[in-house]
Amino acid sequence: MTTINENAELFHALHRRGEPVILANAWDVASARVVRDAGAKAIATTSAAVAWSLGYPDGDRVDRAGALAVIARIARVMDVPVTADIEEGFGRTPAQVAETIRGVLAAGAVGVNIEDSVHAKTGSGRELRPVDDQAQRLAAARQAASSAGVRLYINARIDTYLNGAGEPATRLDATLDRARAFIAAGASGIFVPSVTDPETVSALVDGIDAPLNILAGPGAAPIRELAALGVARISLGSSIAAAAYALVRRAAHEAFTAGTYESIREPLGYQQLNELMEGDSYSNSTLAARPGAGDP
Repeated sequence: MTTINENAELFHALHRRGEPVILANAWDVASARVVRDAGAKAIATTSAAVAWSLGYPDGDRVDRAGALAVIARIARVMDVPVTADIEEGFGRTPAQVAETIRGVLAAGAVGVNIEDSVHAKTGSGRELRPVDDQAQRLAAARQAASSAGVRLYINARIDTYLNGAGEPATRLDATLDRARAFIAAGASGIFVPSVTDPETVSALVDGIDAPLNILAGPGAAPIRELAALGVARISLGSSIAAAAYALVRRAAHEAFTAGTYESIREPLGYQQLNELMEGDSYSNSTLAARPGAGDP
C-alpha cells in the first residue's frame, strides 16, 4: 500500500506547468469514488459542498472536527492522493491552524487549500487577511507538516479577484505580492479563483514562482488552453456539487408538478454504484503509518 509520504511526493509531482492535474472536486465518499472511477489522479474536496452536505452554508461554518471527519472518510478509501479544502484553516491563530494541519495529516490527506479571506460570521461580507498575518498562518501550517515528516502540499488561495479587492488595475500586482510572501512562508502552490482570461492567467504564470491553480467551469477556457498558458492545476470547485443539487431540484419539481421522471432518465446504475462502494483501498497497516492515525 502507498504510504502518506509517497502520496505526498506523488501529489507534488502531479503539479506540472503545461500538464496540469485536473481536480473534479468531491464532497463525500460516494462523489470521491465516482470521480476516482472516472480517472482522477488525485481527489480534492470542496469546502462549499462539504458544508452543504452537512447542512451548513459555506464560509467557515463547519467546525474542524466535522471537516476532518469527512476528509478521513474519503482518504481512507482512496488509492490516490487526497487534498482538502480547509477554508481559513479552522483556527483564529497560527497555532490553531497548525493543530488543524496535524488533524489533516492524521486523516490521511497530503494537501490543503488555505484561503486568505476572512469570513464574516453573519452576512456575506469577506475581506482579505493582512499579508503578514496570512504568511504566519501558512508558516505555522508548514512547520506542523515538517514536524510530522510529511511534505504537505500547501495551496495558498489568494482572493484578490474573487473578492474584487482594490481597483481592478491594482489586482495583478497585489496578487503577485501576496504570492511572493506566501511562497516565502512555505506555500507549495498558489490558487487564484475568479481568473480565467488568458492575459491575466499568463501574467500570473509568469509572475509566480510556484505552480498556479485556476478554478475552471462553464465560461472558462478549455483545459487544453489553460494548460498551454502554463497552468499546473485546474479545479472545478463546488460546481459539480451545485450541478448535482440542481438535478435534485429539477427531478423533484418535475415529480411534484408534471408527475413525470424525465430528469432522472439516465442515472448511474444501482449495481455500478454499489460496486464502487465495495471495500476499502487502505489497509489497517497503512492507516497505522499515518502521523496520529486513528478513527476520527
